[in-house]
Amino acid sequence: MTLERGVLLHNRYRIIEILGQGGMGSVYRAVDENLGVDVAVKENLFTTDEYARQFRLEAVILANLRQANLPRVTDHFVIGDQGQYLVMDYIEGEDLRQRMERTSFLPNEEVILIGAAMCKALSYLHSRKPVILHRDVKPGNVKITPDGEVFLVDFGLAKVVQGSEVTTTGARAMTPGYSPPEQYGTARTDPRTDIYSLGATLYAALTGVIPEDGLARAMENAELTPVRRRASKVPRKLANAIEKAMKVDADDRFQTAEEFRKALLSASSKTQRLVEDDFTVPPSPSVPVEAESPKNKTKNESKNAPPSAGVPLSSQPISTPSTSETPRQKRRKKRSKFIRFLLWMIFIVSGLVALVYYLPEILAAFAGFGLIPVTPQSASVTPPPVVVTATEVVAPLEIVETEIATETAMATFTLEPTATETLEPTETPIPTDTPTLAPTPIGGGTGQLAFVSDRTGASQIYLINSDGSNEYPLTNLSEGACQPDWSPDGERIVFVSPCEADQDILTGSSLYMMNADGTNLTLLPSVPGGDFEPAWSPDGAYIAFTSMRDGYMQIYLLDLDDNSAQRLTETNKSNGEYTRQPAWSSFGNQIVYAMRKYSGYNLWIMTNTGEAQEQLTRSGADFLNLNPAWSPDNKIILYDQQAKSNPSQIWLMSILYENRGSTGIQVNAEPLPIENADYSADGFWLAFESVDESNRDIYIMKSIGTSRVRLTTDPGNDYDPAWRPIP
Repeated sequence: MTLERGVLLHNRYRIIEILGQGGMGSVYRAVDENLGVDVAVKENLFTTDEYARQFRLEAVILANLRQANLPRVTDHFVIGDQGQYLVMDYIEGEDLRQRMERTSFLPNEEVILIGAAMCKALSYLHSRKPVILHRDVKPGNVKITPDGEVFLVDFGLAKVVQGSEVTTTGARAMTPGYSPPEQYGTARTDPRTDIYSLGATLYAALTGVIPEDGLARAMENAELTPVRRRASKVPRKLANAIEKAMKVDADDRFQTAEEFRKALLSASSKTQRLVEDDFTVPPSPSVPVEAESPKNKTKNESKNAPPSAGVPLSSQPISTPSTSETPRQKRRKKRSKFIRFLLWMIFIVSGLVALVYYLPEILAAFAGFGLIPVTPQSASVTPPPVVVTATEVVAPLEIVETEIATETAMATFTLEPTATETLEPTETPIPTDTPTLAPTPIGGGTGQLAFVSDRTGASQIYLINSDGSNEYPLTNLSEGACQPDWSPDGERIVFVSPCEADQDILTGSSLYMMNADGTNLTLLPSVPGGDFEPAWSPDGAYIAFTSMRDGYMQIYLLDLDDNSAQRLTETNKSNGEYTRQPAWSSFGNQIVYAMRKYSGYNLWIMTNTGEAQEQLTRSGADFLNLNPAWSPDNKIILYDQQAKSNPSQIWLMSILYENRGSTGIQVNAEPLPIENADYSADGFWLAFESVDESNRDIYIMKSIGTSRVRLTTDPGNDYDPAWRPIP
């Protein structure tokens, strides 16, 4: 069972947040209340006697590890039938997967440095007695600190190999693209297994593409695309080293991580001279890099981008990493700068003292040359000091304080119910200038939600506080309004009209925009067919939506600057394939959507320009996967799963972005159905719709599936919840 925020685990570790979830358990960030430091807690829900025995053995060995690129394991314990837990250092910073999402692919020297640091960590693990295998090396388990240090994290799947033991017991991670063939099934794994996974990780970092799966290659269903075919500027020696590490046959790979490290460092003249403690990379920026705009993507940029990229692209240039400065050298440089600064200050102060001391003589000399008027006392009188009165200081400060107070008041305004007069849609042209969007404050545990209700006949959009109070309508359109989505600043809503009850495919509908209080109703440009299911981009510049304008459902992008629409998907209409329900990543450079293919629905992912389309979920033709929602940290995608044999039962499912191409896991939340889940801004809460005694209402619960609260109780149907970003 997933631990809730605030729970005190083992009478010592206070849970702060969930860092990741998987089929075997979760990883939490917690506070060690004995020491007052942050820690990472790895959970394993397998609690059989054999697992418990193996866990204790391996935890003791892991607790004795000491290496610069590995976090320390500081505690371990088993709680009855609840789970097994490893406690280790919490490593702050971003992981390699997040860095790849921001930059698409990394510079050659940066990849070499990351690879060399990981080889040092693996060499240490593989040289232990007994040998320790990590068995889950992938971008999400490579952390880069704000100082540029590189760590290999997540020991929850590490395996201690006793003698010539074949590792057929214990949990195994099979991450498509990163796992070698022998890691599937019950084949033997050894240190060369980790070498393959590290090679695949560096392959993805260099090219921006997850390599072909190891098992598919072993079965001759796929071939590894050479590195230089996807990234022509990668040095041949570096490409050869990575491809050797990824050989299907373990005997053809590097036999030790030390061999791999030497091959990596020798691949570039900039890294050949490095000593062993120089493996640091440029630190991560404090603010995520802005995603590339579709309209700013030039033909040259498209031509130079890696083909079929499996991770998002970014328009930001990547600086070449410095490989000549170690952390010690950086500290020396800072000390040197401080000393020079101190000497300059001493020189300046000494000059000022001398100037004041000799001022009478200087004034006399200038008077002698006629450069200043001479008074009887001009050579000996010191000029009076400049006096600043209280009025001169206080007045500007009062003005600044007033401006700040005004801004604060505007940012925390309370919406009052609007008049119920009928608003008829008008084709008012929308402004061509988009407002400057400030970063949305983190929040969501309290706030407001928009939702749709047919309680008065036609569907209308309502606003409600997250505690169920202050519920009132925002629209009163004769043809109805539905499918609301907020602008990222929480000040406007895009929605759909007309709306037919119980219909989600809205032929003949159009997109509208209004202020958060229901005013300034605006019709967005549309063409015959039907536009619906809008999703506002995180930068506020675009709206992705589903359209029937070509006779079948496809996803389009509306540019709010010039009102132009661009088609992002194109499926085979004759085969009954279509796409719908777009949802943005918080970086704004990826869109997840639902695709109907082979009579079933699955989720797919593409870039914000419609490129690199990749299947996210694989659930077969017996299930419909719909209504995706991306978590604010971009790690998890929630979705509805409906069995064709029982349409009334709809489960809430989740899948890790890094596990795309596999099946999701069910979020433990009952009763069913749970539909149209939407994250709060802080990621701790979900709003959703459910049916209780034939009445459809709006609920909220914690994102881990607990603390369910019903918000609406009207006899009408309430649906389409959308959590408002904090203004």
